[in-house]
Amino acid sequence: MSTTRGLPMTTTDVPSTASATAQPATLRGAAIDRLHHLAYVTADTAATVAFYEGVLGMPLVHAIMGPEVPSTKAPYPHIHTFFRLASGETLAFFESPDLHHQPPERRPGYEDFEHLAMAVDTRADVDQWREYLEAQGLEVITNDHGIIYSLYFRDPVNDIRLEITTTIDPTWSDRGTSAHQAVDDWTCTRDEAASAGNDVSEALRDLARNRRPGGDLTGNGQGR
Repeated sequence: MSTTRGLPMTTTDVPSTASATAQPATLRGAAIDRLHHLAYVTADTAATVAFYEGVLGMPLVHAIMGPEVPSTKAPYPHIHTFFRLASGETLAFFESPDLHHQPPERRPGYEDFEHLAMAVDTRADVDQWREYLEAQGLEVITNDHGIIYSLYFRDPVNDIRLEITTTIDPTWSDRGTSAHQAVDDWTCTRDEAASAGNDVSEALRDLARNRRPGGDLTGNGQGR
């Protein structure tokens, strides 16, 4: 059994990865082709505008105010703001006075894993952003992943971990076969270790050590 945001989830709760390898016949011609927007909650819209528009250069392009949440009808008055990337996708935020904002919950691991990645064209662009963000007083971490080259920093208003990255290996997102194999190996190793009463984390750590950074098995000729 695995968990999603702390909730138990078994592999039978979601469609098989094998069934997701091809576009369903009923949806051909209507494929999901890009991100439209990703929405977060903020306690301070004005400060969020100042950071994303003023520091990151993402213009505020739309704002909606409503007395309730349109999709769920939850009775939260709110303002919904959208900041546009150069590609056209947007990053969005909600502010509502009824959410009783609290400091972000510090959950080990989550603040290391969860992040939003935005793309630039070249390594030089990433390095230019690093110099700029550091000049703004932000702490920046740079990492060369082999397939991409990235920097990481935190949104100082909403405590969202952000990444600015550029693609180094253009084939990185064209490895579906090995990706499905990696998922199968991870799941099998996790479940077998749990069933045997072994240390699950150590079993998975050993599995990961035997793979190349791109997720392929060491020595199979597919790694980067």
